[in-house]
Amino acid sequence: MALVSATFAPACMNLPRLDPASLPALRDKATAAAYDRGALAPGIVHLGIGAFARAHLAIATEAAIMADPARPDLRWGIVGVSLRQADTRDALAPQRGLYTVAVRDADTAGQPRQALQVVGCLTHLLVAPEDPAAVLEALAHPQARIASLTVTEKGYLRDPAGAGLWWAHPDIAHDLGHPQAPRSALGFIVHALALRRQRGLGPLTLMSLDNLPANGRTLQGLVLALAATVDPNLAGWIQARCTFPDSMVDRIVPRTTDADRDRLSRALGARDAWPVMTEPFIDWAVEDRFAAGRPDWNAGGARFVSEAAPWERLKLRMVNGSHSAIAYLGAMAGWDTVDRAINEPALRAFVQALLRDEVAPTLPALPGLDVDAYGARLITRFANPALAHRTQQIAMDGTQKLPQRLLATVRERLAAGAPITRLALAVAAWLHYLRGVDEAQRPYPVEDPLAGELAALHRQAQACTSVEERARLATRFRPVFGDLADHPELVAELARALQSLEHRGVRATLENTA
Repeated sequence: MALVSATFAPACMNLPRLDPASLPALRDKATAAAYDRGALAPGIVHLGIGAFARAHLAIATEAAIMADPARPDLRWGIVGVSLRQADTRDALAPQRGLYTVAVRDADTAGQPRQALQVVGCLTHLLVAPEDPAAVLEALAHPQARIASLTVTEKGYLRDPAGAGLWWAHPDIAHDLGHPQAPRSALGFIVHALALRRQRGLGPLTLMSLDNLPANGRTLQGLVLALAATVDPNLAGWIQARCTFPDSMVDRIVPRTTDADRDRLSRALGARDAWPVMTEPFIDWAVEDRFAAGRPDWNAGGARFVSEAAPWERLKLRMVNGSHSAIAYLGAMAGWDTVDRAINEPALRAFVQALLRDEVAPTLPALPGLDVDAYGARLITRFANPALAHRTQQIAMDGTQKLPQRLLATVRERLAAGAPITRLALAVAAWLHYLRGVDEAQRPYPVEDPLAGELAALHRQAQACTSVEERARLATRFRPVFGDLADHPELVAELARALQSLEHRGVRATLENTA
């Protein structure tokens, strides 16, 4: 995610910049780090230090450090790594890594409100393209215990045509030939683990926080594949010593705007170049498999579980699946934010029915979970007017998201002979979105790592003589649909939904479907 321009309204320019010296003056306006930041060890190295990690992992780590205020656990400072751009470092380095999290919602009268927290556990910021050796050394530091990732689905370099590592990707070829200056997250992990092994250091826990099924095991398979090519003995060492816990993470974190920056800085009384906006809700289920210890993340809302897969399925299908449906339908209808979209009665009724009738029946039983209450709370989260989460932001990278968010559920429903009417409409909304203009003819870019292939698919679809032919063509796009190609019921439902979206529009289609 690129940083929006770090500009401030004139009224904010007279405020002091957020830095450690300003903390005492801010304590009546925000909760703030109350421990010796200089004594923090670099226990966690996080690859992909974007907004989500700073609103989730860092918040839970801050709570773990202060779980016992009399004896802060200073082993868990976070070294943040940007794998592509310098914007996070440039914004936060003058603040010595400090930043503010604004937890936003609305009061009973519907008026926006926020609570502020200044986070102190982010101690160092590195930019991989500028100094890859520094990133390798951070991962190979004797005090590093955990390497965590939020690099989005596309950052794992999985082969879009099938399972496994995308060997043809230029970053993989580069990383194999340049062990001292890798580019990809996988390359940094493998070559840093090689350094740890050479130096006789202990293993790391490699922890994915991305929205992937079996994210830890997926990461493990990709790391081992690359490591085996570098050195089979290294792969054996990683498999025997390192751990890759699966996890489920959940918190809505919209993109920060200049208006957010100004409003927060005025409330804080100090200029923060890149604060983070989020919701009150936070959830984290993580397998308790750590090779070198872990923070007490329970203090920050985490649940340590023996198996994360059921919680992953719950999140991917209920939260992420409905989020994507809202994004594509909302973007096409001109409903620019999630709260605006979910307050449309037809869309709300559609999402409620989608969750209740087509998604919930595919979920395993989870202890203490009331699925109906979970779905109702989810609708309330989406309706939070203080977040203004843009549908176009969620719509990015559809080829990487749809297989696990929607099509895994479709596949299971089809195998059971169960209806997929609403799921198919959500998938059809993505196909409809690929035309690049909404119903008001406003253009937008289709941002996706396979944007070129999608543009070619859309051109081919325009040459088809019927909507059924277009739907069938879409299902043959293997990076997304895989073995669902030409499935007769899926083709029929997609064709029906596309026909309605194209000729009747989003609102009328929803009113006829919900």
